[in-house]
Amino acid sequence: MAVSNAALPAGLADFACDPARSRGRRHPEPEAPTRTAFQRDRDRVIHSTAFRRLVYKTQVFLNHEGDLFRTRLTHSLEVAQLGRSIARSLRLNEDLVEAIALAHDLGHTPFGHAGQDALNACLKAASAQAAPGDTDSWGFEHNLQSLRVVDELEERYPAFDGLNLCFETREGILKHCSKANAQRLEQQEPGGVAARFLQGGSPSLEAQLCNLADEIAYNAHDIDDGVRSGLLTLDQMADVELFEHYRRTALVAHPKLQGRRLLFESIRLMLSDQVYDVIDTTRERLASAAVDSVEAVRMGAPLVAFSDGMKERSQVLKRFLFRNLYRHPQVMETTDRARRVVSDLFDRYMNAPGELPEAHGRKQHLARAVADYIAGMTDRFAIREHERLYGAVLFP
Repeated sequence: MAVSNAALPAGLADFACDPARSRGRRHPEPEAPTRTAFQRDRDRVIHSTAFRRLVYKTQVFLNHEGDLFRTRLTHSLEVAQLGRSIARSLRLNEDLVEAIALAHDLGHTPFGHAGQDALNACLKAASAQAAPGDTDSWGFEHNLQSLRVVDELEERYPAFDGLNLCFETREGILKHCSKANAQRLEQQEPGGVAARFLQGGSPSLEAQLCNLADEIAYNAHDIDDGVRSGLLTLDQMADVELFEHYRRTALVAHPKLQGRRLLFESIRLMLSDQVYDVIDTTRERLASAAVDSVEAVRMGAPLVAFSDGMKERSQVLKRFLFRNLYRHPQVMETTDRARRVVSDLFDRYMNAPGELPEAHGRKQHLARAVADYIAGMTDRFAIREHERLYGAVLFP
């Protein structure tokens, strides 16, 4: 840990995003008198309908399985906290980091990745069967859906659809994008947020930071939720070098520590070290690359990163969680039912469009309208709607 405890330098670094030099909004608006453009974006995200819905959207465990498990909302808040802490040390724009972090999961379906996979399969099947012009073939990508939410689906302002966020915030929201979808976005917005997926290059450092803070947050809180649920044990976690190192460190300092306090202290130490590792590694990379502007950052390879050693240990942890938590029979049984809910709802709305709310039913492509409606649902609303339409109780 080489991060200095000295007072942090004042002001933004030359390679940070300056709101005064933003690439702007798709619909021009006068500047706010008391807030920067990125602060305004953050506030718009927080006040959006999609953001409020995140409180009832699954991270790993469904809401009805326990009140203390993470949701998409609490996850987004944890990403924002980690992101801001790192951004402050690197003299990046904290407000932009917070705006991206709070918005990055707005497009997630109910039931987490299970819902996303089911909806993607439904859209691809509908596209394959439809006549040309009857549907679009974008499939479903939750990062792309998050962009759709802030660009099109939110209905709050009289002059435009969406939230009309700055380019820099939208760039950070679109973390990943398939080549086919990037080409479609590029046709709609030449040189826009999808250009880097076709031409190479990187997003801003703030966007890179949010991507890594997302990984740090979900690895840590999935350990916590996994142990809390009883699906993981501290004895199992001893096989994971990254976690076991900090558990032993905690016991050296507090030999009598056990139970939840030992778990929390181990996770705290792991989080702190990962944050310091990102700060130190990124500082070294920035110095080596000698970038002096946001434009220089965008032209090069990603610079916000773990050290090689921390990256390897983090990947071991991710593989452990995949095998032992995300693919645990109890979790899989729940996600199988979740996929059925999403697939059944999609089929019903496609065959009975009158069941859709009027605003969704007016859209050009029925399959996309159905996908947008389902993606916006919370877990509990999707479950209730499935029970109403099918009479089956899949989640007693």
